[in-house]
Amino acid sequence: MSEKKKSFKMPHTFVIIIFMILLATVLTWIIPAGKFERFENAAGIKVIDPNQFTYLGRTPVNPFKIPLYIVNAIKSRIALMQVILFSGGAFELIARSGALHSVVARIAKMFKNQLYIFIPLMTTIFALICTTQGVNQFIAFAPVIVMITLGMGLDSITGAAIILLGGAVGFSTGTLNPNTTVVAQEIAELPIYSGISYRMVCFVVFLIITNIYLVRYAMRISKNPELSPMYELDKESELKAVELDSFGPMNAGKCMIIAALVAALGAMVYGSIKLEWGMEELAAVFIWLAVVAGFASGQNPSGIAKIFIEGCKKMLTAALIIGLATAIANIMKDGNIVDTTVYGLASVLRHVPSAFLAPAMYIANTLINFVLVSGSGQAAAVMPIMTPLGDLLGITRQTTVLAYNFGDGFCNYILPHSTALMGIISAVNIPYDRWMKFMWKLFFIWAGVACVMTFIAQMMHYGPVL
Repeated sequence: MSEKKKSFKMPHTFVIIIFMILLATVLTWIIPAGKFERFENAAGIKVIDPNQFTYLGRTPVNPFKIPLYIVNAIKSRIALMQVILFSGGAFELIARSGALHSVVARIAKMFKNQLYIFIPLMTTIFALICTTQGVNQFIAFAPVIVMITLGMGLDSITGAAIILLGGAVGFSTGTLNPNTTVVAQEIAELPIYSGISYRMVCFVVFLIITNIYLVRYAMRISKNPELSPMYELDKESELKAVELDSFGPMNAGKCMIIAALVAALGAMVYGSIKLEWGMEELAAVFIWLAVVAGFASGQNPSGIAKIFIEGCKKMLTAALIIGLATAIANIMKDGNIVDTTVYGLASVLRHVPSAFLAPAMYIANTLINFVLVSGSGQAAAVMPIMTPLGDLLGITRQTTVLAYNFGDGFCNYILPHSTALMGIISAVNIPYDRWMKFMWKLFFIWAGVACVMTFIAQMMHYGPVL
């Protein structure tokens, strides 16, 4: 009797990164060591001199030191890890309060027959929240949105898409995200959240295009439900019957929580741009947000502490990934192969027409994201290479960060091993193939828009800091 073939299962992200650490170590024994001369530009940032590259004697890394590299990498990223952990704790308290549930239900009731208002409102809410959070924060929230969309005569794909697509725009444009933009800008030696104006423009452009796509789909399904890829499955869904009033009213406590969330987002923008806040201050904002959300929802101090810790636990993997991925960069740096890699990539990219260098960097980051899905992990792994590569090719560092943000973010919503995508569609029983029937066209639209926006960034020498 022949054994059944086991289906391929994507390894855990830790396993992928450990493999990349081992590969980086091996490469220090293979790739010749080299170094560019560096100098300070007018902005006081060290950049490479493209005409001053020399090969060095080999400096391979001892593989037995890999655990020490990981420990030191985590130690060097501790402030950023605090931001990620504490943001998870704060958003867990907000989710448990039911404030977002009530806001969504109330909006749905008001605009039940006006999808062209309801859907943009909802996607904008999730987009704004996901400027600081990963979309996987809303896995547990997905059934609530699907209950509401089914109750409005739409399908489960519309409900999941409101979260996934809205969140995708907020996360992938990198407006305020501590897991991606802050990591990338820190590595690129840019002020935290600098260049936010153009990222906000990108946010608006992608949000408008995404809403047009989703509203057209929802209105088509509303008129003809049989066109939905989920038509037969939704008829048997356990989420089908729901009353919009069942989520409770917006009481004073819930209003205070929403107000606190808006205030926290505003404080982080203002503090980072005007007051030169670092990651320590951002972490402190999330602690205050957690305290306010906890007391406003009626929790006692012990309850707040318990829920906060549970939220932090959910973000522990993301925090540790940063340390692991940073070890890749540190190994390549100590092996003196970063500059050699940059020199080789630059030689290849010189064959790309100069006007399309930034889109090419976006495409490169997209391909890397098929292997390394973690946003913070990808930033820590690729930005040490992409930053000097951009310098060498005449691409501003803000444009390099933008290309990374787009490449890391948008393809997460078609990857079958993406935690955010698979978590949410699994929570509402949408098979992957049904999701892709809806999603594949939008992904290619996103890719085209990303190429255009990175091209514009390159042409205008996107700053304000090089």
